[in-house]
Amino acid sequence: MTTSAKTPAGDSACRDCMRRSWLLSALSVLLEYQCHDRGRLTDLLSLGDEELLQAVGGRRRDELRDAHARFRPADAHSTRDSHAVCRHSRAFPPGLRGPGAPSMLNVAGGLERLTELTSAPTVAIVGSDRATDYGIEMAKSIARGLAAGGVTVVGGLTDGIALAAQQGALEVEAGTVAVMAGGLDVACPARRRSLYERIRRYGCAVTELPFGCQPRRWSRAASERILARLAELTVVVEARDSPSELAGARLARILGRPVAAVPGRVTSPTSGGTHLLLMEGAHLVRGPADALELLCGVGRPCSAASRGGPVHLEPRLQVTLDLVGAGHDTPEKLIGEGGEFGEMLLALSELELLGLLARGDGGRYVPRECSSERLALRERNR
Repeated sequence: MTTSAKTPAGDSACRDCMRRSWLLSALSVLLEYQCHDRGRLTDLLSLGDEELLQAVGGRRRDELRDAHARFRPADAHSTRDSHAVCRHSRAFPPGLRGPGAPSMLNVAGGLERLTELTSAPTVAIVGSDRATDYGIEMAKSIARGLAAGGVTVVGGLTDGIALAAQQGALEVEAGTVAVMAGGLDVACPARRRSLYERIRRYGCAVTELPFGCQPRRWSRAASERILARLAELTVVVEARDSPSELAGARLARILGRPVAAVPGRVTSPTSGGTHLLLMEGAHLVRGPADALELLCGVGRPCSAASRGGPVHLEPRLQVTLDLVGAGHDTPEKLIGEGGEFGEMLLALSELELLGLLARGDGGRYVPRECSSERLALRERNR
């Protein structure tokens, strides 16, 4: 029989699921020895509690088994602004149900907001921690454009591509879902505290681990399976050809979710992984409009432009579109017409997302028509 317990935040979470979260924390040091083999780690996380204790408990097996049996929900620490939700609750994200998925989440930002964000189209933006300036700008641009179009960006809060994606979405004050690799109270380093607070203000931070559990390599690898399950589309912006940097894409493919990649310089090692994914059949993404087009392919509604309906632009977008049509086709030229750099980049991203602008040679923007013939051809090719 499953029992539930009230957390300090006033939410209910199943005792067994809370105990599973505690067990992962208790086994954290022992699980660290398994993170070199991601396949084995994934298999271990799919085991039941007793089987997991038997597999990795070692000399502490009996001690941990006794503590596991004595666990009480009151032993779990929380805060007033956090919430707990488990797989037995209707509020648990549907994408996280199934074998190998986490049993529960600790949530900062509110369960109602988490439900709202995960009910919208969702895209995971992942990639290298050691990204180049090109990769960082691409991640920001794609995240900013998607967020402006009502898509929820999900990702980690690590360095490089993940951090840039969070920043890009927050530039338009959109809610994101940040998947943490440790307890909510310790997983965010001090240098990212202000960004974390903005994520909590507009979106949510989630983790399957309890408060006080320090992030480790195994828990970061484990968090990637949450990302892959939450997202309807995974976009790899920049990644090396290595198991760790391609793990998110590999997991998404195993789950049957579409994977896309952003091309880079053919001589750049940081694009070796994305080029490999493209050679293996990943979808090509050049900007937010391409990602939105892929979401249409998985049954999500497209923008007005991609549906061929009338597009009623805000004045700021119409002005930008007219300026590009008049030959002011780079951000620098547009700024020369009196525009502010950040606002101009946002307008360009939104117009690209709507399918009204495309990137030409040398990074210049060109207007493009969404003609009925082009729309009909696209429908036939689906």
